[in-house]
Amino acid sequence: MTSAPVIVALGSNLGDSPRILLRAMARLEELSLEPLRKSSLWRTAPVNCPPGSPMFVNAVVALKPQAGETPERPLDLDLIAFGDEARATEQLALPHPRAHERGFVLRPLCEIAPDFIFPGQSKTVSQLLADLPPDECMRRLERSTDSSEARST
Repeated sequence: MTSAPVIVALGSNLGDSPRILLRAMARLEELSLEPLRKSSLWRTAPVNCPPGSPMFVNAVVALKPQAGETPERPLDLDLIAFGDEARATEQLALPHPRAHERGFVLRPLCEIAPDFIFPGQSKTVSQLLADLPPDECMRRLERSTDSSEARST
């Protein structure tokens, strides 16, 4: 992976969420010029969702995109960072303005880029994660490199 990866958070809370994320990762792998770096799948509590919302499955990937490619997707993909680029427009904020506060982004990202520092931050991903309170609802389902049925660990 180059020093300026594109980091994407994936999340799903409807249907077969682990399978949806694994399929999305496979598609993103096709769009990357280099091997995709993938976190485990994580079961997490909904954040800023209506009461009674189903639990989420989250993961993070890092890739080097091919020019002009835009993946089709039936799930939530958040562009978390694009190397060291920082911008804030109506259409795009980089890095994601709350990524550094969200365990469902930081824990998977820590698996693939623990020393990454978001533009505008001074702490690494692992340091930011250590500063967050424990999330008793978040648990690893499986390593994303395992294409079999998702299992809790």
